[in-house]
Amino acid sequence: MPHFDAKGEGNELFTTYGVPTTFLQTTFYFDSMAIPGVGPVRGEDGKLVISLPMADQPLSGIASEDIGKTALGIFKRGEEFVGRTVSVAGEHLTVDQYAAKLTEALGEEVVYRPLTWDEFRALGIPSGVEMANMFQFYAEDSDRFTGDRDLELARELNPELKSFDDWLAEHKNELKSATN
Repeated sequence: MPHFDAKGEGNELFTTYGVPTTFLQTTFYFDSMAIPGVGPVRGEDGKLVISLPMADQPLSGIASEDIGKTALGIFKRGEEFVGRTVSVAGEHLTVDQYAAKLTEALGEEVVYRPLTWDEFRALGIPSGVEMANMFQFYAEDSDRFTGDRDLELARELNPELKSFDDWLAEHKNELKSATN
């Protein structure tokens, strides 16, 4: 069985056998902000804290509902993207910027206190080890990672593509519930 990695290596199996294929790579889901341990949690001091292990590196994000809409945009373009990998995101923000936008949406300060990757792995949250590995991959190669996600192309393929502000406007009540 072939192995498919985050760089798309292994995808050549499809093209070797003439399968007209486009690979769509996504990233961190804005929807993850509603998951305790990923999104804001109340710290011991009572403040809302976000602790994603990204330091000062940008984290590309997308609303999960935009993935299908973007894929539809690719299909509508016919064969233009066959044999290509299209990496998409709705926005590239540092976690400080995510925290500032969460502060505005929730009406309560959200502070960013980054954990190390090992500290995040040790939190004991479901899939925490895998998520820490993902964040480490994103942070260590953030220039390439965000550079591969062309926001202009993503908006061209999906004119309804949501920014984090758009997503927050639709989901702030569920976030408020998750943080109380």
